[in-house]
Amino acid sequence: MVDINAQMIKELRSRTHAGVMDCKEALQEASGDMEKAVDFLRKKGLATAMKRAGRETSEGLIHSYIHTGGKIGVLVEVNCETDFVAKNDEFSTFVKNLAMHIAAARPLGIRREDIPEKVVQREEDVYKAQAIETGKPEKILDKIVQGKMEKFFKESSLLGQQYVRDPDITIQDLIHDMVAKSGESISVRRFIRYQLGEE
Repeated sequence: MVDINAQMIKELRSRTHAGVMDCKEALQEASGDMEKAVDFLRKKGLATAMKRAGRETSEGLIHSYIHTGGKIGVLVEVNCETDFVAKNDEFSTFVKNLAMHIAAARPLGIRREDIPEKVVQREEDVYKAQAIETGKPEKILDKIVQGKMEKFFKESSLLGQQYVRDPDITIQDLIHDMVAKSGESISVRRFIRYQLGEE
């Protein structure tokens, strides 16, 4: 059996826009042959799923999740194109898992642009102060801060976060997988996370 690595999956994803798990399955079916894997995905119709990304998503679900003990609560709205997909069990499970992820991972926004400017500025100031403490030259300090900010954005924006149930994929990957399975455009519209005693 051929060892399927992350680089192979990444290459296939960039060529087909199919989900991570589908690319992995395609590569396994094709014994690591990239062209055969592309054909496999085309036959399944997954390679075109991402072309739907710009389509209107006016259906979907709002899901509430209360963590054990009632100390954390999440409301999330996930949109899709049709009522048919919105009522599908797989979509419901997907939305529920997303709400549980938000409870556990505490994202500050859906995308990096959604993170409040004052939070971003505070993080940057802290990283600058830490970098200065190292005593390294000025030109290296900016790179250190930039690297730490990139990590902060990945860990703080929902789409960039590693999925708590499978750290090998991000939430964006998880959404891509759902798009490929449903054949519809899917988007996280909004969420709110409450934690007892926190503003």
